[in-house]
Amino acid sequence: MLTIVLIDDDPISTFVTEKLISKNVKEPCQFYKYQSARRALEEIDSINPNYLFLDLNMPEMTGWDFLDNFHPRDTDAQIYILSSSVDERDISKASQYQIVRDYLSKPLIKKYIKSIFN
Repeated sequence: MLTIVLIDDDPISTFVTEKLISKNVKEPCQFYKYQSARRALEEIDSINPNYLFLDLNMPEMTGWDFLDNFHPRDTDAQIYILSSSVDERDISKASQYQIVRDYLSKPLIKKYIKSIFN
């Protein structure tokens, strides 16, 4: 079973992402959804996700703050930034994080899902 963490303060975006993944990935998936990056950071070690989708612009703790404070122990989580920002500075900054696999624009589309999960 695939374990997938979705961190986004927008519940509609999270709902859409979860449904798209569920419909287009053959393996069964277990989802952990967080509207707070801080809360996700507190619980992430006990989850040990295969995939993590992270929004950047959130109150209290941004996606950047999450990445700066995330020190994975025994995880091979593939981290994808999923953001509505198309700012070149964000895309460039994301590439500076070794743990970030890719920067994807919202909403997640079928083409991205196929490349991520195949």
